[in-house]
Amino acid sequence: MARLSLIQRTDGIWVGQFEAMASPCEILARCASKDLALRALEAAKAEARRVEQKFSRYRDDSVVHQIHASTGRPIELDDETSGLLDLAADCWEISEGAFDVTSGILRRAWQFKAGSRPPKQSEIDTLLPFVGWQRLSWQRPQLTLPLGMEIDLGGLGKEYAVDRVSAELETQPGSYLVNFGGDIRTTSLPEDQAQGWTVGIESPDADVPEVVELKRGALATSGDTHRFVLDQGVRYGHVLDPRTGWPPSDAPRTTTAHAETCLEAGLFATLAILQGARAEEFFREQGVPYWIIR
Repeated sequence: MARLSLIQRTDGIWVGQFEAMASPCEILARCASKDLALRALEAAKAEARRVEQKFSRYRDDSVVHQIHASTGRPIELDDETSGLLDLAADCWEISEGAFDVTSGILRRAWQFKAGSRPPKQSEIDTLLPFVGWQRLSWQRPQLTLPLGMEIDLGGLGKEYAVDRVSAELETQPGSYLVNFGGDIRTTSLPEDQAQGWTVGIESPDADVPEVVELKRGALATSGDTHRFVLDQGVRYGHVLDPRTGWPPSDAPRTTTAHAETCLEAGLFATLAILQGARAEEFFREQGVPYWIIR
């Protein structure tokens, strides 16, 4: 069970922390009492753990494990999982294949840990025949995943969890900010509360983050600040183009997007990285508030 801590800052805001989805999770709460803050934090933690259990690729009781265990046979999925796969299909089509939930198998070639090196092209070529949304069959609610392929919802899961937890906290008294490893969303502000939340956007090379005030919606960041391979002076970020198996060239170090939901913000941020040198142009075309660090 994830450990849970709750403290009150000098400005009266309650801060609750726990771990889920291999990320530090933090809830900031403006509410009337410790009991209310603790009740909200317990509800947030329970929902985060539920999403993690259901969609983790590391657990043998998850829906992802059930999909992989289907070994090429059709499997019928529940409404929640079907909704995520519908989103995955839309993202694949809109991005022209740049966002693909079948690309997780490329982690067999890319390690992104201390001392690792870029894979050989032959290693990537071995995996690419098992990457491609167009290779599976999806007719809601029935999925047929060809033998040898994988589904990895990691590119959607944490942002989806932030949105689900935010929806849960909307039912609690007070106002809240949800921060799961830098993916952030706020609940609605009460009518008598004009002040938003102060949020820092981390810069890989700066000691002091850029500070913005977030009154509504979500922020999500994508980039290579923490996961990368450095080889012979070349930095390879962990966001891979599933069509090539390699990180995009000339991509920013990080991209941050603001949108109504964390899922939307995360998708915009990741798709901008996949645009490489066109990241800023992509954001302008989409009309999305953004921050880019190169």
